[in-house]
Amino acid sequence: MRQKYAVAKTSEIPPGTHKLVEAGGRSIGVYNVDGTFYALRNVCPHQGAELCKGLVRPLIVSDEAGVYEQTRQGEIIRCPWHQWEFDIKTGCMIVDPDMRTRSYEVTVETFGVTVEEEHVFIHM
Repeated sequence: MRQKYAVAKTSEIPPGTHKLVEAGGRSIGVYNVDGTFYALRNVCPHQGAELCKGLVRPLIVSDEAGVYEQTRQGEIIRCPWHQWEFDIKTGCMIVDPDMRTRSYEVTVETFGVTVEEEHVFIHM
């Protein structure tokens, strides 16, 4: 049975930022990409680096030599050790989608008796 963990208030993770949290004995990076929350296990599958301490970058694509375009702003995390890049939304490696890090379902719920504060939950 999956469990639900409250890990942060939404105000703690504004768009374009992330927060490292502990949930279920695991280190997890929770990312806010344009108002949608995603969670990744903080382990690169290559050699175990703390993936979520890497840089968040756009994806750079090219249809022809010398012409580059930045797409998917804020959706790509780059491992700090060997620069392997992963999709924050799916956990899949960019150049080899079969290589992936664990991603988790995330929901934003409002709860409380008298104060309506938003909290981020991770389902694991």
